[in-house]
Amino acid sequence: MKPIAAMKPIAIVGAGLAGLTAAAELQRKGLPVIVFEAGKAIGGMAASFKDKDGFAYDFGAHFISNRLANALGAADTCRTVKHYGEAVLLNGRFRNYPLGLLFDPRLVASAVKTKLSASETPRSAAEMFRASYGAALAEDVAIPLAEAWSGAAASELAPAVGQKFGAGILKSLYLNVAARVSGRAVCNGYSHEMPESAGVYHVYPEGGLSKLLEPTVRAVQPAIRMESPVERIVVRGGRVAAVRVRGEEIAVSAAISTAPVHVLPKIVEGTDALDALSAFRYRPMAFVNLRFSGRDILPDTMLWVPDRRQRFFRVTEAPVSMPWLAPEGKTLLTYDLGCEVGDEIWRMADEDLAELCLEGTCRIFGNDLRKRYLGAGGTLRTPIAYPVFLQSYESARQRFAQDTGVAGLYSIGRHGEFAHILMEDIYWRTLRRMNDVAAYVGERPEPSQGALRDFASASTDLLSDLVSPLSPAPHA
Repeated sequence: MKPIAAMKPIAIVGAGLAGLTAAAELQRKGLPVIVFEAGKAIGGMAASFKDKDGFAYDFGAHFISNRLANALGAADTCRTVKHYGEAVLLNGRFRNYPLGLLFDPRLVASAVKTKLSASETPRSAAEMFRASYGAALAEDVAIPLAEAWSGAAASELAPAVGQKFGAGILKSLYLNVAARVSGRAVCNGYSHEMPESAGVYHVYPEGGLSKLLEPTVRAVQPAIRMESPVERIVVRGGRVAAVRVRGEEIAVSAAISTAPVHVLPKIVEGTDALDALSAFRYRPMAFVNLRFSGRDILPDTMLWVPDRRQRFFRVTEAPVSMPWLAPEGKTLLTYDLGCEVGDEIWRMADEDLAELCLEGTCRIFGNDLRKRYLGAGGTLRTPIAYPVFLQSYESARQRFAQDTGVAGLYSIGRHGEFAHILMEDIYWRTLRRMNDVAAYVGERPEPSQGALRDFASASTDLLSDLVSPLSPAPHA
């Protein structure tokens, strides 16, 4: 291996969780890096702010694990979350997820009938849902929710959509019992890269999610260049050779991107290997915050709403689990609304979106809720909330998941991997991928904890697939 002073640096595009983790791991391996951040703030999606009235808002996943906090060196800043739960609004009734679904005889009978019937390999997400969960749960819950967050018909989605769903019934039972016994919000379905157990539970950092990254930022601070958008990743002879930043071409030994994959064909020059990525779609979303007096409006922390008459498909009351996110005696509801850039939802004024969500909430909980309404807490719109696994490019997506097709080019993070993964999996998968980068530039790869798997979570129980269509999706 060349002395570090003689090596060209590795360019990292983006200073979010994935980019900073990559930089720290490569530096630990003795490799030079430069992190290029286009914006004025570090942290990417892990950002938080508090308004003048004391309500706290996150741009990113609300729930993280103590294991991730420990790995990032931020455990001392975190509070333990004592409770977390989900519910489903099904035919006008609230069903606890996942176990409450087992008390619906119609869902169970449909699942059993499906399991006893011969079935072909599913060709779409719709077929996968029906084959895995039974027609009743598929039609009433799984398909409406999948279509709401993807913006596409389930018949057009690839069966791989099911890869984001959670553990089976036996593992869920174990984790739920562990949560009750321990008095902590034990993680269930938040990591596929590392085992989930009674010792892995939700925490929240004092001061917001951005505090999680402060130890990593301190470690790599000299390598970060703020307000430095990467204009081009230059490929010569099939290999990454340089990056162009503010008109300056900088020779590099490799490039690691956290950018949305459909952006890569626009910024990578010298090859057409990435052209197929231009067709990849992300689901735009609007996240609307409403403030209320009192607490516990929802039956639990998160409510899934597979009702096609509603414009939102998920509502989260984070103060149920983390009461410090709202002033005492008040609460905050966050609504997920799927949309398209430029459509009615996207263009709607914030106050009109707030009224739309309030009206829908009153249809569920009654008009008396209006008396508790304290006003809107703001709206966030993002054009790239969730990756959409369309069948039309599924083969290209699978190839990209293995390799970018360009030597020395790596794509990491939720947007960069085009994957339904949450913060902890982003961390472990990034560590594992850095072994590949180190091997490429000449460092001997080391075993990565991210390569571990929780095979114990697999269940052969007849009903194991019945309760898995509602695994948590990240807030964007």
